[in-house]
Amino acid sequence: MTSRAARILVTGGAGFIGSGFVHYTARARPEVRVTVLDKLTYAGSRASLEGTGARLVVGDVADPKTVDALVGELDPATDAVVHFAAESHNDNSLDDPSPFVQTNLVGTFTLLEAVRRRGVRLHHVSTDEVYGDLPLGGRGRFTEQTAYNPSSPYSATKAGSDMLVRAWVRSFGVTATLSNCSNNYGPRQHIEKFIPRQITNLLSGRRAKLYGAGRNVRDWIHVDDHNAAVWRILDGGRSGRTYLIGADGERSNLQVLQSILSIMGRGPDEFDHVADRPGHDLRYAIDAGPLRRELGWEPRYADMEAGLADTVAWYRDNRDWWSGVKDRVEDRYDALGWG
Repeated sequence: MTSRAARILVTGGAGFIGSGFVHYTARARPEVRVTVLDKLTYAGSRASLEGTGARLVVGDVADPKTVDALVGELDPATDAVVHFAAESHNDNSLDDPSPFVQTNLVGTFTLLEAVRRRGVRLHHVSTDEVYGDLPLGGRGRFTEQTAYNPSSPYSATKAGSDMLVRAWVRSFGVTATLSNCSNNYGPRQHIEKFIPRQITNLLSGRRAKLYGAGRNVRDWIHVDDHNAAVWRILDGGRSGRTYLIGADGERSNLQVLQSILSIMGRGPDEFDHVADRPGHDLRYAIDAGPLRRELGWEPRYADMEAGLADTVAWYRDNRDWWSGVKDRVEDRYDALGWG
């Protein structure tokens, strides 16, 4: 695909990673015309798209009429769909799995049928959580050959959506690439997620919180690095191929929290332990070697401390973006017993 005069339909483009992609595109590819399809649930907002120039269509990725009309606007020779739309929070999937089935599975099916009819290319954005977890202290990493072993309704429905894309490529000749990325952090992430929750707790006079002993390890990547990798795949990726995106950012939740505390001028023990959530995966780690070797991608934020400092600054400077929902988020965690 060429980005010259291209149009991109971004599903879920008002959410965290999707809006990050739209902002990145506005900066790095200003000639690209972007349409966002987003249902504007609690995790997506118009405010997240301010300054991008993107056209926003409020609608459901599982609605065939809306999706087909938007895909029909695209030119198969130059344009593409980038599919971020997903219910994505593990804690929410444990409370009510049904929206995850509807959006992640039915929504992906609906989109696949539209691109099949119209002959438009698709890039499907997924997660490393489809692979399950790795043992703590081990050296192994997920690769594109790793067997799927999801452990939550969220990761199970994302695994199912990946399989749908692969099947439509093989059975119907749909042109599609896939990517499975490690844990993202950065601006505009909903404050129910681990890193922004701790930052906004401290900014609002609360204590930081840590699940269990905080030994669980995630492979962190800044959202801008993730989206730069998606563009590399759009430019040079091979149809049917899965690319793993990671920045060698393995850190335990305790290490991440203590970095945030340090950046914000707090002591390393200024947090509360809370009950661990059910089915909490132990360790994720991504082997992004093929992406680096084949497509020449490298992360900008190789130093996570710099990325975290920028993220803290964004939440400090944009209180209006998150302060209105903070109490509601914390009340919900208390009600679930994961205070």
